[in-house]
Amino acid sequence: MSIRPGIAFGACALLFSAAAALSHELPAAGQDPLAAQAKADQAKAAAASRILFEDVRIFDGVSSELSPPSSVLVQGNIIRKVSRDKIPADGARVINGGGRTLMPGLIDMHWHSMFVGVPVAAAMTQDVGYLNIVAGTEARKTLMRGFTTVRDLGGAVFSLKQAVDQGVIPGPRIYPSGAMISVTSGHGDFRSMQDLPRAQGVPASRHDIAGDSAIADSPDEVRLRTREQLMHGATQIKLTAGGGVSSPHSPLDVVTFTEPEVRAAVEAATNWGTYVAVHAYTPAAIQQAIKAGVLCIEHGSLMDEETAQMMGKAGIWLSTQPFPDALADAFPKGSDQWEKAQEVFAGTDRTYQLAIKYKLKTAFGTDILFSSALAEQQGKILASLTRWYTPAQTLIMATGTNAQLLKLSGLRNPYRGELGVLREGALADLLLVDGDPLQDISLIGDPDKNFLLIMKDGVIFKDKAAAP
Repeated sequence: MSIRPGIAFGACALLFSAAAALSHELPAAGQDPLAAQAKADQAKAAAASRILFEDVRIFDGVSSELSPPSSVLVQGNIIRKVSRDKIPADGARVINGGGRTLMPGLIDMHWHSMFVGVPVAAAMTQDVGYLNIVAGTEARKTLMRGFTTVRDLGGAVFSLKQAVDQGVIPGPRIYPSGAMISVTSGHGDFRSMQDLPRAQGVPASRHDIAGDSAIADSPDEVRLRTREQLMHGATQIKLTAGGGVSSPHSPLDVVTFTEPEVRAAVEAATNWGTYVAVHAYTPAAIQQAIKAGVLCIEHGSLMDEETAQMMGKAGIWLSTQPFPDALADAFPKGSDQWEKAQEVFAGTDRTYQLAIKYKLKTAFGTDILFSSALAEQQGKILASLTRWYTPAQTLIMATGTNAQLLKLSGLRNPYRGELGVLREGALADLLLVDGDPLQDISLIGDPDKNFLLIMKDGVIFKDKAAAP
């Protein structure tokens, strides 16, 4: 018996209508009902909560000076009022700052949530379940260091982000890139020779399948892998446009993608209203990326004057890092990776000098890999920027300036509202600092002692404000 098309279409419409109705009652697929309820309860409590900070001096993420003694009212997850006059409490919890500094939460623009807490050998071989558990632990530590937001530049981080956003575990806001997209033999290709050859269009390795990396060797493959990350929920796309330190097959001097391949990623990301950031050290890799339409260069540690000029004229972002020497200790001393790290680290000073000379839009990140112990130094690495910048310039970079780069994600931004600033209407990500970090930036290097209160999205995760 045949069914008329109109009847079949009507039946499908009824099924979709029923599914839509159920979707309002049931959690999304894969979502823990208890976690969803806990998140909903947390949201209701935050919406009803009112927290009033009194007698605080404000670093707002933009100005190079602290405010006079002021009051700040947080309601729900929003900063509702900032005033030098007394704000009526009206049932709010009152926190007396005692003249201490209230400032926006810190932002790390180059983070790897899935790889920061494990040695390189574990990152390459361990089960994804184990890696996710470690990443969850590290997420809490990151938040407790005062970094309330990170931009994740490579790794299968979507489940971790979901758990943090639902309130299942504490952690920073995460702007995920998903898999870092590379080419065969490029930075991010960790295969052995026994894994070759690969048939085009199929995953290259277990890391591809897990979602940590994605090997792509044509414009069509790049376009496909880019769209897969966007489908997962990527807020920006990460390509490795040149050689790297940690990968075994990519010399620093090589340019990996072709310009049409990079352009394919840029086109796909632009169609989704977001942007591409590329790992690139050398002038050749950076310049090709700029010509292909890339808006953000990661690292740039070996750039020259001509490249810096090109970036300045085009308004390209430089997301670079003051690499500590200890970062190379993830690799055996004298190994190829260790030697490449020394070459990259030697370029750090010149890169910052060029960034200052040509007034590049410069963001701060750490790119800490394979060391939970080194991750504990996240605040100290930020403070090391005072080799080139004043404390105020350093903290503005890690708050208000970094937040401007986050805005390039456009409608793909998962956290609607202003970050990185302390002003009325901004999201309530706040730190209460025992002292003045504009005068003594070393305070941020010891968050256990000096961060008395840590708030993210209006929720207090650390509260020692009332301690003697």
